[in-house]
Amino acid sequence: MATKRVNARKNDPQRTQEDILEVATEEFATHGLAGGRVDQIAEKTRTSKRMIYYYFGSKEGLYLAVLERAYRKIRTLEADLQLFNLPPDEALRVLISTTFDHDEANPDFVRLVSIENIHHAAHMMRSEAIRDLNVSVIETIAAIVERGVAEGVFRRNADPIDIHMLISAFCFFRVSNRYTFGTIFRRDLSAPDLQDRHKRMIADAVLSYLKAS
Repeated sequence: MATKRVNARKNDPQRTQEDILEVATEEFATHGLAGGRVDQIAEKTRTSKRMIYYYFGSKEGLYLAVLERAYRKIRTLEADLQLFNLPPDEALRVLISTTFDHDEANPDFVRLVSIENIHHAAHMMRSEAIRDLNVSVIETIAAIVERGVAEGVFRRNADPIDIHMLISAFCFFRVSNRYTFGTIFRRDLSAPDLQDRHKRMIADAVLSYLKAS
């Protein structure tokens, strides 16, 4: 059965690349770029280093592809929300909830971004795709805020990048600092009741800011 899966995958380059990216995400999120081992990725995907380099060019190219895939995942989730059909305040609550749940369910994404910050975004700077991908969320927030101001729901015409940063900071911190924060304050940030409270809290905070003069 395993042989059949491997043979089927050889005839499906896209699936092979997706398998490599899935395993590479875990490898780089756990060990970083320097510590991540391409031969370990090759072994787990039952492929070869030669094949990985054929698809991604180099270890750094694979790492960058992992980053691009991670950002593409959250931006695709946001694009599928159809927020323009919702009232502005509800649209923001849905967007915040989606960001919150995504970060909670994808700690590898948080670790990858943290690692790239250690490198001062040196690798991310090479990616036109990541810059283009992240334009969409800013445009979405800008449209929601503009619509909210026009309808009298919001009083503050806030910078959409500021709003994005506010949402991202809260949702990201809960995951990136879960263990240190939890150890210091003896609080399990993964507890369902605390997650629900925090999700409401960040949405209330953002909406209160936008509704203030």
